[in-house]
Amino acid sequence: MSDCRVTIVRDSPKDNQQRQLIVKLDDKHFATLFYGKKATITVPSGPHRLRVDNTFLWKNLPFDIAPGEHITFQLINRSGKLTWWMVSVIGAGPMYISIERQSAEKLS
Repeated sequence: MSDCRVTIVRDSPKDNQQRQLIVKLDDKHFATLFYGKKATITVPSGPHRLRVDNTFLWKNLPFDIAPGEHITFQLINRSGKLTWWMVSVIGAGPMYISIERQSAEKLS
């Protein structure tokens, strides 16, 4: 198996910049990501599972990575239609997670 890299970034203008995102890769802690940050990890090629949790909801994304590949994922913590209304009334509201695969490139 060849080493590969996975990078996660959290800098989308669609992100509400609230809460941290707790990221696990294959059920092992990878990073706690705040807005404007990124993290990279080396992994073996093959199937993997990215799990992202914003302390309210979580989302899983299975993916495969080829030998020598570098994949980048954009993580977004976004508000729903009623989030800010609920925050103003009860002090909390749902925030949803999006995971977007940005790119894949071969390592040199």
